[in-house]
Amino acid sequence: MFRKWVQSIAVIALSLGLLHTARADKLEEIISKGVIRIGVPLDVPPFGSQNANREAEGFDVDMANMVAKALGVKLELTQITGANRLPFLLTDKVDVVISVMGLTPERAKQIMFSAPYANTSLAVYGPKSIVVKSAMDLGKYKVAAAKGTTQEMALSLANPKANIMRTEDDATAASAYLSGQAQLFSTNSIVAIDLAKKNPTKEFDLKFNIRNSPAHMGVKMGEHSLVRWLDSFIFFNTQNTELDKLHQKWLNRKMDVMPSL
Repeated sequence: MFRKWVQSIAVIALSLGLLHTARADKLEEIISKGVIRIGVPLDVPPFGSQNANREAEGFDVDMANMVAKALGVKLELTQITGANRLPFLLTDKVDVVISVMGLTPERAKQIMFSAPYANTSLAVYGPKSIVVKSAMDLGKYKVAAAKGTTQEMALSLANPKANIMRTEDDATAASAYLSGQAQLFSTNSIVAIDLAKKNPTKEFDLKFNIRNSPAHMGVKMGEHSLVRWLDSFIFFNTQNTELDKLHQKWLNRKMDVMPSL
């Protein structure tokens, strides 16, 4: 009887081992293949855009290069938008998303987040002549926001009747505000500062803050080894000031002290 019980336990243990072997760990897979696929934005400068030579550049692009270099693998960049960041992870089109992505409890049901690597906030901007102090004050004013972004979802939740112009990406939302198609613009605080510098004749008066929204990297649910490695990467490069250098290069400010997960 005892012998049969031991044999049964052995069979179960072997089965579990085979199941574990069948499901490759993403971090091991990346190192084994020598390639990491990272999704970055090219529509939200200074985090991601294209230069005059149509080359990807920006804070998140540099972060992706740093991650690949630290792992000792080749980087394969994929352009993503606010709307397809999660789908690209869920369908295994990318291994990691680095796209100034904010953490929400709803998103955390679908993917895993790294520790934050940049401190930002979300807000609504517009001309000084328009007076709005909260989402409930939006009324007749049309506000441009990229669909699937934290700001778009937060405004929808705060005021379901708000006149939100939902665009395919952040660049289109910015264009809608700059061209006058929308009276207001909801975006990341750092993106707004960058746009204001490039468009000095357009007003980017802060109307109201939506919430603080630190940027996190994202990985597919269950990839604990990979997300833990990314946490270690962020910690290490915070301590050696490399992330601070990145902040000063692209955001023109020192890196803030941010809470850990």
